[in-house]
Parts: sequence; structure tokens; C-alpha cells
Amino acid sequence: MSKPVIHAFFDEPTNTVSYLVADPETKQAAVIDPVLDYDHKSGKANVQSADAILKKAEDEGFTIGMVLETHVHADHLSGAPYIKLKTGAKVAIGERIREVQKIFRPVFNAQDVSGTGAEFDILFKDGDTFTIGNLKGEVIATPGHTPACVSFKIEDAVFVGDTLFMPDYGTARADFPGGDARQLYRSIRKLLALPRQTRLFMCHDYLPKDGRDQYAWETTVGEELDRNVHVHDGVTEDAFVEMRTGRDATLAAPVLLMPSIQVNMRAGQLPPADVNGVHYLRVPITLAS
Repeated sequence: MSKPVIHAFFDEPTNTVSYLVADPETKQAAVIDPVLDYDHKSGKANVQSADAILKKAEDEGFTIGMVLETHVHADHLSGAPYIKLKTGAKVAIGERIREVQKIFRPVFNAQDVSGTGAEFDILFKDGDTFTIGNLKGEVIATPGHTPACVSFKIEDAVFVGDTLFMPDYGTARADFPGGDARQLYRSIRKLLALPRQTRLFMCHDYLPKDGRDQYAWETTVGEELDRNVHVHDGVTEDAFVEMRTGRDATLAAPVLLMPSIQVNMRAGQLPPADVNGVHYLRVPITLAS
């Protein structure tokens, strides 16, 4: 088995980890969950984080052929279009993006959004395979956080998106539209049925209130089974659903929820410009009765 070369890039403002994954033999590479740097207060964006990934790829002699999105993120804007512009890479996501688009298209009156996933270059089904040079990749559908969530298994490494967090932090929320705590539990169990030595790479890390003082994003199936505070071995599906549902009811919406969904369901593209040539993000207002 070839071992992928993995470089992680942590974006502290959004607690997001992006990855550059490469085959050391052919130098072919993919980027997973790239971030667009966006300041919500000013509406200004830049590509500093994506440029750091591109610079690393250039330094290592890697050729980027794909951008892999684990799901439609609700906490950061995707840098996929910029990576595609600079490299020609194809942007891939799980096929159930169609459901996410159909859920949120009416919320934002986003009439340009296809509802078919056509904004993306590749729509992966559960069990689909792909290659990065000589590296073998497999798509594992892991819905629950969102319907379209997938994890990417690349040789001995699995990039789990927002399905699992580090053992001392637990699991992702399941209360977004289309989310389901029971589905999330079953998706996690699918991942934790892999060999114990399988490496798991998180999409986010948040420091626990009591514990470590450094961010981390790599663990193993064995460590999650032994120590995950939400789904360690022995936690039943019903117990997890009760815990997750109760916990989710106390959580505030992510700061970048509204802009992230609008951009990311369009494969990272901004909504169409208005007649004045300016792109606008919408915020639906609900008046309390």
C-alpha cells in the first residue's frame, strides 16, 4: 500500500483544517476542503489560505487535479473555485448535494441554483473510487451532519469532514436542515468499523474547555473507539441520539452560516451579481410573533 503525503493547513478563524494530499511517486495531488478567507463584518474576502496550499504544492512539485469537498460547509466559504482557476482541478462532492440545494434554494430564493448538483464537476456516490496518481481513493457516504456528507478514504487515511471530531471533543451537530442524529451515529459506526490503525483526519478542531491547549486533527479509529466522549465503544444509538439532540438544542448558529451555505451550495461561487455588478449575500429575516 502506498502512503499518501499529507499536509494540513489550519485556519484558526473558522477552526477549519484543509489538506493537500499527494502521491509521492507521481506527484499527483488533491486538495480537501479549502478555505476562502472571508471577513463577515466588512464583506471582504481574500485567498491567503488557498495560496498557502498552492505554494506548498509548487514547492513540492505536486500537480493538483481535484478539489474534494466533504460537504456543504456552514462555517467557512470554500476556496475551491480559486484552486480550480489556478490549477484546472475538478471540484467533487457527494451526489446528495442535490438534496442540500433543494433545501436551501427556496430559503435564499436562489433561483440560479440548479438543484441537480451541476455546479460541481464530479458527484460521487457511496462506494465510488478514484485515484490520485497511484493512490487509491474510496468515497464513503457519511450523512447525518448534512445529507450530502461524504468521507474520503485514501489508502490508510480517511478524511471524515464534520462527521467526527477529536476524541476529547466528540462529534458534529446534526440539527441543520436535512441533518439527522440517528443517521450520524450510523455513519460514525461505519467509519469506526475500519481497522483500528486507520488514520482519521478531522475537518475541524476546537479546544475542549478542560484539557489540551493545542489544536490537533489526526487520530485513529482505535483512539476514537477507546476515548471519543460521544461515541466510544459501548455508546448505544439511542443514547447518542438523546445526547446529540439535547446538545444541539443549546448550540447557536455558526457565525458564517448564511454566507457559507449560499456560496458553498454553488461549488464556492458567489451568487450572481446584481444589475450594478455587485455580488450580494442574502439574510432571511424571521419576525418573532
